Amino acid sequence: MTGPKPRLEADLHWLELSAPVDAEAVDEVVSLLGRYSHGSPVIEEKASPAPGERPFIVKAYLACDGSLASKKRRLFHDLERLPSPYVPQLQERLLNPEDWSKAWKAHFLPHKVGEHIVIRPSWHSYNPSPSEIVIELDPGMAFGTGLHPSTRLCLLRLERHLEAGMPALDLGTGSGILAIAAAKLGASPVLALDIDPIAVKVARANTRANGLGEIVEVKRGTLSPKMAAGLRGHFALVVANITARVIAELAESLALVLKPGGRLIAGGITGQGLDEVLICLALAGLRAEAIDRDGEWHTVMARGAQRA
Repeated sequence: MTGPKPRLEADLHWLELSAPVDAEAVDEVVSLLGRYSHGSPVIEEKASPAPGERPFIVKAYLACDGSLASKKRRLFHDLERLPSPYVPQLQERLLNPEDWSKAWKAHFLPHKVGEHIVIRPSWHSYNPSPSEIVIELDPGMAFGTGLHPSTRLCLLRLERHLEAGMPALDLGTGSGILAIAAAKLGASPVLALDIDPIAVKVARANTRANGLGEIVEVKRGTLSPKMAAGLRGHFALVVANITARVIAELAESLALVLKPGGRLIAGGITGQGLDEVLICLALAGLRAEAIDRDGEWHTVMARGAQRA
């Protein structure tokens, strides 16, 4: 017998959470809501706020599926732990699939990351300059639009360190954005892994839309000890934009699959998990060379040992 098929976004209703905030609270609230929302939260700035009215609204979208109740409990628990000036009064609105698509897509516009990378939603046109690399993206139900701080930080490191012909691994690929960026920056071949079957479907579609089906292989899975042993010393660069806990747990496997002197770009790390990640990477023989920060999000670039 097979289990129930995952519900796709066309079948789902969505809960829109709106948080009116002051300027100094935007980063905190975006980071918190981003842990639970589909894609990245969006930020609206009021043109002429009334006296005493908070000038920004942060919106996040949660799928009305079996995980909604649990996500809301954890979200509200985390909200209570924010410093009191930052705690917003959340407003809720139920959206049908069509309304959600219009509401969310209205905020996802072509945008540039770094010097050369442009993220273009599939429903928008864009006329690039000769120096720009355009990634066509339809995130669907998968994480990764390039708007989230952790994704941006990883993209900036990829742009800086990728060289033509580097074999690369994107662990926790989500929408496939980092795997596609790696391939367009010259990496080849690229392996993209994700445990979520919906993410795998979305990443494969985005890979094909960008004409990279021969370079990027998208598979369902993670870097298990068995897989890591089979890929020992295979990748010149690994990007893992997931969570601090998972990066810490997989540190030895991540180190194993890197070539001598290869680089790891580890993102999705909030402040409280940074120390654990650095310790586990060091114990696995990976030396942290740089730590980038955007709000509460950190990305660590570490390097494997060179051959003697």
